[in-house]
Amino acid sequence: MRLNLLRLGALLLPAAWAQSAGAGASNSSATGPDKDGKYWIYGEGITATFIPYGASISNLFINDKNGIRRDIVGGFDNASYYGIDKQHPHFGGVPGRYANRIKNSSFEIDGVTYNILPNENPTPDHPDGVDTLHGGPDGWDWRNFTVVSHSNSSITFSLVDPDGAQGFPGEVVSYITYTLGNLTWDFKMVAIPTTKKTPIMLSSHTYWNLDGFANNETNLALNHSFYLPYSGQRVGADNILIPTGDILANQPGSVNDFWSAPKQIGSGLQDPEIENNCGFNCSGYDTCYLVNREQQGPYDWRAAGGFVARLQSAWSGIQLDVYSDQEAFQMYSCNGQNGSMTLKETQGLHDGSFPRTIPKYGCVVLEVEDWIDAINQPEWQRSRKQIYEPGGDPYVLQASYRFSINATETPF
Repeated sequence: MRLNLLRLGALLLPAAWAQSAGAGASNSSATGPDKDGKYWIYGEGITATFIPYGASISNLFINDKNGIRRDIVGGFDNASYYGIDKQHPHFGGVPGRYANRIKNSSFEIDGVTYNILPNENPTPDHPDGVDTLHGGPDGWDWRNFTVVSHSNSSITFSLVDPDGAQGFPGEVVSYITYTLGNLTWDFKMVAIPTTKKTPIMLSSHTYWNLDGFANNETNLALNHSFYLPYSGQRVGADNILIPTGDILANQPGSVNDFWSAPKQIGSGLQDPEIENNCGFNCSGYDTCYLVNREQQGPYDWRAAGGFVARLQSAWSGIQLDVYSDQEAFQMYSCNGQNGSMTLKETQGLHDGSFPRTIPKYGCVVLEVEDWIDAINQPEWQRSRKQIYEPGGDPYVLQASYRFSINATETPF
């Protein structure tokens, strides 16, 4: 491994190490995981747990507008179960080394074709699948990261992905840092290739229900309002959600229009246009929206009012504004959930009103990322955003999730 360690340390870990050094001997950096294998960190009005498996968030606690504590992300009660339950992958983890789908499980770099392991859409001729989702059958969110720093308010995970893993060329060293502040969850993902050119695209694959699955009126997330103020376009995809190369307009009033005005996620489910919107025989969303902020000139992605997405529940009064330096945003409306995923003990109702499971449309996944499968769409000219080489700039993803309470009494 050939790394400039001084440069690497300055780039990747100052926030986490500074938090640890400044928190004093009483912080939780020396306590390690709790009895369930979870690492706790704390902010003002917000608490979360993380686990090494997939560098995943496992719990996120915020008080709702009535002061009731809600755990608003999907996951398992015990960290050990993430590696056992193969039916429900990607819960709160970091998909990598390339998030989302790769057409034909292949790509080309400098005239060389690389074939990686498939893991989605099996056919009789291709029993393992015809494409690769979230890095392959042993992608990053299936693996145990190393905890390299843990303070009262921040945690950093690291993973070394070896040359040839899942068929990807070259070794990649990554650091994932999560930090809690004043009703904020910030994260920074950095990945550096050390030996060969390779594609890199990461994301956070967190399953959200801003009611903590405790809404006594519905166990779905279709009541959540969603807003993408810069996303008048989306990536066109075929019946198995592989990009076709087309960039489509989200016409005002259409089911994919979340930019002209906020609306409830479930508002378009009765519209005939929603049929096959998330793939063959699928009604819902699993859609990559483009983030067109540059139309207004230079911008600071952290600036107040510059959120790229807003998710809000009038029932709980919890609002999430997503700020990110990425230029695309995937929203998945949990169309694939089928009631087989059990809620955590910290979630849901315990009075029998609804089954203690996540139903279809019971959650929403929000993924900050770049244009999906751009490594197979050279005409998009995204190679500098997705192909990285030793000695060049590292891959960096930054995002800030900012919460507010009772900001909106009714759905926008």
